[in-house]
Amino acid sequence: MSEETRKDWRRRVLAAMRLMEARLDEELSLGDIAGAAHFSPYHFHRIFVGMTGETVGAYLRRLRLERAAQRLCYGDQPVTAVALEAGFESPEAFARAFRAAYATTPSAWRQASRERKGPPETPKHLPPRKEFVIMELDVVIKTLPVMKVACVRHVGPYDQCEPAWTALCAKAGSLGLFGPDTKFIGIGHDDPQITPPEKIRYDACMTVPDSFTGTPDLPVATIGGRDYASAVVKGPYTNLAPAYAWLCGVWGPDCGREFAMEPSMEIYLNDPKTTPPDQLLTEILVPIGPAR
Repeated sequence: MSEETRKDWRRRVLAAMRLMEARLDEELSLGDIAGAAHFSPYHFHRIFVGMTGETVGAYLRRLRLERAAQRLCYGDQPVTAVALEAGFESPEAFARAFRAAYATTPSAWRQASRERKGPPETPKHLPPRKEFVIMELDVVIKTLPVMKVACVRHVGPYDQCEPAWTALCAKAGSLGLFGPDTKFIGIGHDDPQITPPEKIRYDACMTVPDSFTGTPDLPVATIGGRDYASAVVKGPYTNLAPAYAWLCGVWGPDCGREFAMEPSMEIYLNDPKTTPPDQLLTEILVPIGPAR
């Protein structure tokens, strides 16, 4: 298989993964998923396993289970409701799958998360979790306008996403997409305290003109258009994880709003290549729903 063909197949498999992510609550058929990648359903399952290391079913189950773990941390739904939303037919089946993934019960996970104001002790497949850091951030609720972005997907630890940014900037530069008002945005789809490091999904994005419709190497997406809890974090990017934990675990319970089950975003307000780490400014944006 030529390198160009490999790239094409990776793009097509990523399209199928994005479909599953966007429609996680639906019962998608293998034909639907394979169709998003323009592969025959007969071959797609093997292609997906070969390129991701997971079956389609395992990928969907993992995403639903990880979302359930987040809901247990930050929501008030009964465990039974969380189990049903995750696609399990009974709380018992959910509890077995949850224990296999996180070495604890859903109820114990929720209780530990409330005591720590964030996800409980890290599952055995992740490195030890750092202690919760108390921060003071100026949080505002703001409506973000709808924005069109071009994006490059990174899979792996968040602190290893630089190649995605390099690829994004190279592709955008060759297409003349940079402008004076270009915004650089990171979208983190997974909680590193829940998702194994090698499975974490991150999109490196930049705003683009409405006239740009994307290319096979540089797909476009629409983001924003809703309310977010916003705070500007000063300092190195290692400050972002405790900032999110403080916003969600300390500010969140008192804000009168529920966090929406959509990915958080980061807008990078200055250039890490020319800015000292202690002067970096990052706006973190956590989606929120209507008032309680």
